[in-house]
Amino acid sequence: MDLEKEESIDLGKLWQVTKAHKKVVGGIIVGCTAIATITAFVLPKQYESTTLVQTRSAKAEMGGQAAAMLAAATGSSTVSPTNNYMELMKSRTVLDPIIDELYEGKDPEKKPDAAGFAKANLDIKNTKGTNLITVTAKGKTPEEAQQISQEVVDNFLKMQTDNSQQTQSLLVQFLNGRIEEAKKDSDDAAQKFADFSREHKLYSPDDQLKAAISQVSAYDKSIADLQSQQKAAQAQYDVATNKLGQQKSSSKAYGINDNGTVQSIRGQIVAKEVELAGLRQKYTDNNPTVIASQQQLNQLQSDLAREVSAVVDSSAASLNSAQMELVKNQAVAEASISAAKASEDAVRAKKAEIEQDIDKYPDDMVTYLQLKSDAEIKKTIYTNLVQQCEQNKIQEAMESMDIQVIDEANLPKNPSAPRKKLIAAVGFVLGCIIAFGYSLVMYKREA
Repeated sequence: MDLEKEESIDLGKLWQVTKAHKKVVGGIIVGCTAIATITAFVLPKQYESTTLVQTRSAKAEMGGQAAAMLAAATGSSTVSPTNNYMELMKSRTVLDPIIDELYEGKDPEKKPDAAGFAKANLDIKNTKGTNLITVTAKGKTPEEAQQISQEVVDNFLKMQTDNSQQTQSLLVQFLNGRIEEAKKDSDDAAQKFADFSREHKLYSPDDQLKAAISQVSAYDKSIADLQSQQKAAQAQYDVATNKLGQQKSSSKAYGINDNGTVQSIRGQIVAKEVELAGLRQKYTDNNPTVIASQQQLNQLQSDLAREVSAVVDSSAASLNSAQMELVKNQAVAEASISAAKASEDAVRAKKAEIEQDIDKYPDDMVTYLQLKSDAEIKKTIYTNLVQQCEQNKIQEAMESMDIQVIDEANLPKNPSAPRKKLIAAVGFVLGCIIAFGYSLVMYKREA
């Protein structure tokens, strides 16, 4: 069997060959370095300007039902919005005005689209483990780099504020419609109660009936709160449905209310609502036991919103981010309505047990109690809806604070590119490699 003869290189002889051709070798190295250096000076200068912003999620400061309501109202999910913000900064709405301004009067065919412009001119990053976003823009001049970085943030803030105010205004509009209905119902119920009291001269029931009324009132408050939740959540559901418009996506397609985990959490919410209604028969809302129970209820409602969002995330991966958020909001509202209805039915069942003991009183007294209960429930519903509407108006005014600029776009003094020393070093290394190859060729010829 023939063995392949390995060829070895005599380094000493190679060095002698290199020295013999030192002019050519040196010329190659110097030439490559010179070409690289000239290229570094010929390439157009590029500058970088950076803006630092901080995101803030108001929901982190809230709990339970309030967080779920705010999620539907503002178009935000229950997770950190930082990644969504970074992508939205590259959207056409944000970048097209900047592109139009920079390329005004230039060849339209050379004008890039938003995706191309973002790839070439922007570097948007999130510092891991924080809610800080750095928006670094590249420009041909220091002023252009600063302009791009600043306008990306300014346009994004304007877009967010406009979208949030549009959503909030629509929600307020839907809530106002329900407030008008609740006001009419409250006034009618109050008038019926007043007319009955005046007609039958019943203004103050006996002490025994007062005790029963006190028990019923605790359940009435819970029923009123639950009906208020349903009306507010229905308004939020209608807003999401309205914004989805003709799109085919809908939370109903994902069977949210049939999900086992969602059903389990909803059952826990119902039990906690009944427990809370019972506690209110004995204690005020400032009692530590009532406060602890309310906090547990808030946590369950927050868990429900989070689980619903997770179901949509896992089932609607094909949707774009805007559709995804709307479907999530719709699904959270739908689940909130379902939980509130089930809780109301359970509380009404407990209330009915007490009312059985009241049936032994004269019919006038029973009717008096029923009308009083109805008037109090409808008045509370009206008051709750007004408060909800006012909260959303305040949220609308505060929405622009969802992102805060920490460091304004700087005006760079020195160019970030081309990096002349690095390019010259690359040219030198490349020259050395070519020169070595040339020496190797000469060595083999003389071997």
